[in-house]
Amino acid sequence: MYYYRYENTEVSCCYKYLMFSYNIIFWLAGVAFIAAGFWAWSEKGILLDLTQVTQLHGFDPVWLVLLVGGVTFILGFAGCVGALRENICLLKFFSGMIGFIFFLELLAAVLAVVFQSQVRAWLNEFFLANIKAYRDDIDLQNLIDSLQRMNNCCGAEEPNDWDLNAYFSCNDTNRSREKCGVPFSCCLSDPADSVVNTQCGYDVRNKPKKEWSNDIYTKGCIAALEDWLPGNLYTVAIVFIVISLLQMVGIYLAKTLVTDIEKARFSY
Repeated sequence: MYYYRYENTEVSCCYKYLMFSYNIIFWLAGVAFIAAGFWAWSEKGILLDLTQVTQLHGFDPVWLVLLVGGVTFILGFAGCVGALRENICLLKFFSGMIGFIFFLELLAAVLAVVFQSQVRAWLNEFFLANIKAYRDDIDLQNLIDSLQRMNNCCGAEEPNDWDLNAYFSCNDTNRSREKCGVPFSCCLSDPADSVVNTQCGYDVRNKPKKEWSNDIYTKGCIAALEDWLPGNLYTVAIVFIVISLLQMVGIYLAKTLVTDIEKARFSY
């Protein structure tokens, strides 16, 4: 009877090391994200003067990198140590946090569908706020440029949104060379150009509006996103399903390991 209970209540090495292998990848990914975030801040001199963090007017993409890295690092650490040390508290913390994140993802998806107009208005306000801060942060600038080039768009609703930026404003008091222009990422791309012309958007908005389409994209990025989504629903759905399956596998491994540990501890 003693050997029978031992054989059926032993902690499964298979689940234990599967759980460890599953989490070591996320732990290393978290370390990489955190390192990349601090490297980006060091390049901008923020680590030498942390007060600069509070002086940023727009969205700093480094915050998102550090947030994702921090959460991934903590979960990976909890999963790895919990599996190796057979620590029930860490394993329950891991599965609970994964479940909570999965719930937030579902909630965000439902709210985005139900409140489409409000989400669109929020995205528009968010984009306009970051247009104002375009020159304040190099990472934000690169993010907006990438978004506009990838989606062949300019501004939130239209190119005139760039009038909100002090450098591109058509205001009479503006003495910038970029006055009444748009960033180079708004310009029509030419595959034959081997060098990016960063001055291609200068003075574009001084021309009659009907001529803008000869030089720049005239569709706003919010509209471009709305056009992109219906044609890529399968891609979005596949990504969501893959992420959900990975989360479910993590929860399953953690729950199974907790059950094995509890059986082994309380069987004697």
